[in-house]
Amino acid sequence: MAVELWETLKEAIAVYTGLSPATFFTVLALFLAVYYVISGLFGSSDQYQRPREVQEESQPLPPPVQVGEVTEEELKQYDGSDPQKPLLMAIKGQIYDVSQSRVFYGPGGPYALFAGKDASRALAKMSFEEKDLTGDVSGLGPFELEALQDWEYKFMSKYVKVGTVRQPGEAAESTDRDVAKPAEDGPSESAPIITEEAPAADHAPKEE
Repeated sequence: MAVELWETLKEAIAVYTGLSPATFFTVLALFLAVYYVISGLFGSSDQYQRPREVQEESQPLPPPVQVGEVTEEELKQYDGSDPQKPLLMAIKGQIYDVSQSRVFYGPGGPYALFAGKDASRALAKMSFEEKDLTGDVSGLGPFELEALQDWEYKFMSKYVKVGTVRQPGEAAESTDRDVAKPAEDGPSESAPIITEEAPAADHAPKEE
């Protein structure tokens, strides 16, 4: 039985490949040898690369750093483009350190466009449009506000708050108050100044 199968196999090899059985098996052995050599080269490179990636990911993150009150423009520098800086994101004016979720909010992540911004409106609407990447939540419906509230609770429970976003109007109001303060302490420019050389009209002598 085995002899018949071997004879049938030799005939099939000769018919379909045009090679003798010895030549056919020699070529097959060489092919397998080359395959294993190439697989070993690529496999060893991948094996050395993966532990390095795992080691980098397993490094402990530095503790969150408080940034205080910053403007929206200053917040943009924490979008993850600089690996030496923390990854920050704001919701409703509150800034959170999301460095531990760099795979989501870092460069290449599904929510990378939210990093370095107050993305309140975009989160409420689940929008990825540039126009919604703002902290302005005016005009949102009740369901959108509820969704935003859920996001805020999630961030409060998972991430550390490190600062707040200073709105442009706040800075302008503060400047106006500082400018107006000296005017309250000193005399008004429009108020009449009474001196000895120029007596008041009520005490001036009348012509007879």
